[in-house]
Amino acid sequence: MSERITIIGGGLAGCEAAWQLARRGIGVDLYEMRPRRGTEAHATDRLAELVCSNSFRNATLETAVGLLKEEMRRLGSLIMRVADATRVPAGACLAVDRVHFADGVTQTVEALPAVRIIRNEATEIPAGLTIVATGPLTSPAFSDALQRVLGTRHLYFYDAIAPIVTAESIDMGVAWKASRYDKGGEDYVNCPLDREQYHAFVDAVVHAEKVPTRDFERCLYFEGCMPIEEMARRGRDTLAFGPMRPVGLVDPRSGKRPHACVQLRQDDAEGRLFNMVGFQTKMTYPEQRRVFRMIPGLGLAEFVRLGSLHRNTFVDAPALLLPSLQVIGRKRLLLAGQLVGVEGYVESAATGLLAGLNAGRLLVGQAPLAPPRTTALGSLLAYVTQRGKKAFQPMNANYGLFPPLARALRGRDKKLAMAERGLAELMRWRESAHLGDEPAGCQSVA
Repeated sequence: MSERITIIGGGLAGCEAAWQLARRGIGVDLYEMRPRRGTEAHATDRLAELVCSNSFRNATLETAVGLLKEEMRRLGSLIMRVADATRVPAGACLAVDRVHFADGVTQTVEALPAVRIIRNEATEIPAGLTIVATGPLTSPAFSDALQRVLGTRHLYFYDAIAPIVTAESIDMGVAWKASRYDKGGEDYVNCPLDREQYHAFVDAVVHAEKVPTRDFERCLYFEGCMPIEEMARRGRDTLAFGPMRPVGLVDPRSGKRPHACVQLRQDDAEGRLFNMVGFQTKMTYPEQRRVFRMIPGLGLAEFVRLGSLHRNTFVDAPALLLPSLQVIGRKRLLLAGQLVGVEGYVESAATGLLAGLNAGRLLVGQAPLAPPRTTALGSLLAYVTQRGKKAFQPMNANYGLFPPLARALRGRDKKLAMAERGLAELMRWRESAHLGDEPAGCQSVA
């Protein structure tokens, strides 16, 4: 087979697509512009670098994103294989050592004989079979090329990154280790605030100097990445019911629940770095150091990464895409990753998986696939490609997108029943589409 498939973007979606094609013996030209051209958020030239949190979020089948992970495992996902191998403690969540994760993906893709990595910025979309997975930090030059082809303007929003502190700079005489409701052992570091400390902190956040937004930029925040100062402006107690909620946490020194609590999650395998969970911000760097050191336990915090704000680009998927991720009117062009309007690492990689499968099928004259609506991936794609949506905004995987069950269930039982149905239909779909044997290490619904 002489024709090669072009993939533009070496992030999670692009690498997953390349893996799916290469394992089927299909040649791939994978374009990644780093290090020749950097972005506002990336720090290295590694493929699949995680620039925000190191968490892939909840890992249980009680959540749709947990189900999506399991679906990806059963479809032979590279991203899930490496994430499972580089896992760090995070309670019920799947979090990874970000350096080991990027190294693992990079080394695997570089070793694929069918994949040729081209370290150069793509500025045009080729005529042949192509997957565009340039992600939320698509370069201006390629954005222009994409707009010319799609014939529609891009939508965009801004995403804020949370700070990371060193473990040794956390005062464990004030903070303590625990997970909410004691689930997951001592995976998180908790910094408690009483009512007075909390109100002083909120006031400081609201009044701190922020990075200015330029006049021509339209600031649209996705709810899951809302900067803390935007939440604080909604009301003085908003943070206490959001990332600083103390529910399920009891300070062992007082035996009481604090008024508010900041949780820190391990960010590397060695436990030397901790991420401030949910503390995305656009405060200036000096203000971040001043304000965050007001948090009990972080008075002498050493920040190895401070929060920042960067542009996230996505397209009007309902007007542009089929559930197969093909562009309407140009079906040899597929889009994947956050560019299609999904939000989250797992969701982005999952769309790359499907784009890779479908590009491979198109190459040999087979019909493209769309997963069953009852699966996590199928329900998410049905949402983002549903025609006629107005004011489209990105979406995470969630059980609210699933078709209803035939029987009335509630709570955990309902979610597990949806997971059981989804996995059963995924396996039937996988078999009918001849997508290969089930990889080892898959979970069952229990």
